[in-house]
Amino acid sequence: MAHDRRTFTAGLASLTLCATFSRFAQAQQVERPSLKLGVANKAHLYYLPLTLAERRGHFKDYGLTIATSDFEGGAQSLEALLAGSVDVVAGAYEHTLYTQARGQDIRAVIELGRFPGVVLAVGKDRPFKSHADLKGMKIGVTAPGSSSHFFVLYLMAKAALAPADATFVGVGGGPAAVDAMKAGDIDAISNLDPVITRLQQDGAIRIIADSRFPRVNYEIFGGTNPAAVLYAKQEFIAANPNTVQALVNAFYKTLKWIATATTDEIVDTVPADYFLGDRAIYVKALKANLLVYSETGIITR
Repeated sequence: MAHDRRTFTAGLASLTLCATFSRFAQAQQVERPSLKLGVANKAHLYYLPLTLAERRGHFKDYGLTIATSDFEGGAQSLEALLAGSVDVVAGAYEHTLYTQARGQDIRAVIELGRFPGVVLAVGKDRPFKSHADLKGMKIGVTAPGSSSHFFVLYLMAKAALAPADATFVGVGGGPAAVDAMKAGDIDAISNLDPVITRLQQDGAIRIIADSRFPRVNYEIFGGTNPAAVLYAKQEFIAANPNTVQALVNAFYKTLKWIATATTDEIVDTVPADYFLGDRAIYVKALKANLLVYSETGIITR
């Protein structure tokens, strides 16, 4: 059976995207000035727009105070939203597809990343010829049910493998992930930067699929593939249109700043503990991810 982007999202025609709202809402007072936002592995470059929006005061510019909860994986962020412990989530677009397919109306309101930026790599000395060789491997992902997990499942499906053909282990998205790969606790790793660049720099991995770059995304998915987005329950969006517009405005302002800022300006804005102990590694990782970020905030058809 052939697997492509169309079959991967089959049956999800009911999905509706809310990339823009009416202009008049921009001038209206926000209904919810204080919000709880969920994210997973915030230090990942996948979520750089969130960190920059916070540290540059863009949320405050639009009358918002954000309390962020940082979870170990995207599945936990989604669960927190469904349980009502957070109002909105910066997370993977795939989660909107997952929930829509199960009758839960979760919608993306702005695209933060147009490419996933997820990288799949194997140990440097492990033989590997094709994605069919993933069979039988122990693969480290940030957390089961996360975008890094989905990425491997999609590659396995394209290679006619079933999810049960590999074992998945949650290793997080920081030093523990680096240590697990170096110690040989896992055969392969699906993760994001700066973890991947750290492992590359240390000579611990061989990259076999790299979605940080446009060409690879077109080869794998047939086009751009929405990655990090801001999503929420449709009932929340409908009840708080000015608040959601303010969130979209703050993130859009951040995306425009990323597009014009220098590498040093960006790196100097993020916390030093994001660097995994080496600023030069983070700079290198950032340069490898600059094409990932959305330029418009709009998810293309």
